[in-house]
Amino acid sequence: MADATHAAADGGIATILASADGRDFLLRNSADKVKISSIEASTVALYFSASWCPPCRRFTPKLVEAYNELVSQGKSFEVVFVSGDSDQEAFNAYFAKMPWLAVPFSDSEALAKLNERYKVMGIPHLVILDAKSGEIYTEDGVELVHEYGTEAYPFTTERINELEEQEKAAKDNQTIHSLFGTPTRDYLITNKGDKVPISDLEGKYVGLCFVVNGYGPVVQFTSVLAKMYEKLKAVGEKFEVVAVSLDGDEESFNESFADMPWLAIPQGDKMCEKLARYFELSGLPMLVLIGPDGKTLNDDIADIIDEHGPDAWEGFPFSAEKLEILAEKAKAKAESQTLESLLVTGDLDFVLGKDGAKVPVSELVGKTVLLYFSAKWCPPCRAFLPKLVNEYNKIKEKHNDFEIVFISSDREQSSYDEFFSDMPWLALPLGDERKQQLSKIFKITGIPSLVAIGPDGKTVTKDAKTPLVAHGADAFPFTDEKLQELEKKIDEMAKGWPEKLKHDLHEHELVLTRCTTYGCDGCDEMGDSWSYRCKECDFDLHPKCALEEKGDVEMGEENAEAAPAGYVCEGDVCRKV
Repeated sequence: MADATHAAADGGIATILASADGRDFLLRNSADKVKISSIEASTVALYFSASWCPPCRRFTPKLVEAYNELVSQGKSFEVVFVSGDSDQEAFNAYFAKMPWLAVPFSDSEALAKLNERYKVMGIPHLVILDAKSGEIYTEDGVELVHEYGTEAYPFTTERINELEEQEKAAKDNQTIHSLFGTPTRDYLITNKGDKVPISDLEGKYVGLCFVVNGYGPVVQFTSVLAKMYEKLKAVGEKFEVVAVSLDGDEESFNESFADMPWLAIPQGDKMCEKLARYFELSGLPMLVLIGPDGKTLNDDIADIIDEHGPDAWEGFPFSAEKLEILAEKAKAKAESQTLESLLVTGDLDFVLGKDGAKVPVSELVGKTVLLYFSAKWCPPCRAFLPKLVNEYNKIKEKHNDFEIVFISSDREQSSYDEFFSDMPWLALPLGDERKQQLSKIFKITGIPSLVAIGPDGKTVTKDAKTPLVAHGADAFPFTDEKLQELEKKIDEMAKGWPEKLKHDLHEHELVLTRCTTYGCDGCDEMGDSWSYRCKECDFDLHPKCALEEKGDVEMGEENAEAAPAGYVCEGDVCRKV
């Protein structure tokens, strides 16, 4: 290899990789032995990995690609696999995919010593060394390969500092060509495969949109963006969108790009990963706005479009003045809100009754309506439903001007039907387009959620769940005035409760404490206002549980379903990631 430097026999990798019993060789996946002293690379990477580790399996192809590219360029670089596999068969199968060397799997003592020497706490882990001296260039090799690829070679601190300076300079001198072009590509593509010169974007506003096929939040966002895009085109605005795909294969890219009316960087182009790092991508959806001069105007306008929907085009190009106009329009829209403006879209002017009959939204006008965002796959939703049904029935006994509308996040009709069968109220059909719009209007990020709409169609509260759990049916109609009245009543009751008590469920003394929302460790339901608390142990009991000596109430998990992609369930809520 070019600029080869032999490892010293008494130091560097010769010492690091040899074994105490005299082994002085490494293996290729062909089982050939390679003398450690014959390794000519000046830079050597120790790759701690295992076939059972999903992140390792995802990273290995990327490292193989970088390795092959560096070797083809004549760079003085070698990789040594340090296996964490549990048996020889797994090692052989995994090593067969690697073009580099490995410490023999049979030398368990050497593998253990390398893990100990480099304090390996997790895998994949890539330690990059000066072969001659054994000096550690970096222990963050995985991150550097992800971020810079082969450009990071030889992975020294000096080289990484140089790359960071280059990125800073690139941002200072950013142009539309430096963003989207490469030395070998000066074009973008349409979903029909046509090539469009990057120069066609000069003088235009450009939205740089990161996309992944099949990821719900991105699919929803790009459908809204497409409507805004077409509207801006129709009114003559100089606006274009460029998709930056993070898909790993051509088929996935083509599937998602087929429905997009804008341009894209070709799939697999390294510029896609470079842009993800350049704009510090941390979540999706993300839409970067580039100005006519090629400079970045806004690092992410996805939230603006998400909030205002297709009408966001009226705020283009999203300057402070334009955003103020959007905010004023949103405020006026909220003030003119009616139940029908929320629940009627085109021909969709109904909700479903228990028998599947269509109930006109007009029959709900003048009532207090709770919009119940929930799903059968969500454990907190299943746990909350019996409580909601009980309080619903109590409210209906006294108030005919009350209703609940179930808005489902289920994926299958059978799950929807089964869950809805336990509800005595109304619902939107599964997959109804109104669900997406309502979720945006009320910024629903977790379920179960209850939004209260008053008789005049205005929003009473975006969180009716908390007062309903705390006060039950007495919380109706969920107005601030009603809740303040209940708080005063509870505060008066609290004056008669003991300040401290002991309970069988906890070893320490519990102290009556004024608090906000908490989870009761007795019945597992939510509470607020007052708790019998052990601050040291973060233990809470509802006053009713503490004073009535209630024990644990166990919630069944029959017919449990897995949460869909994009959600994580914690405590009493399932939230969007």
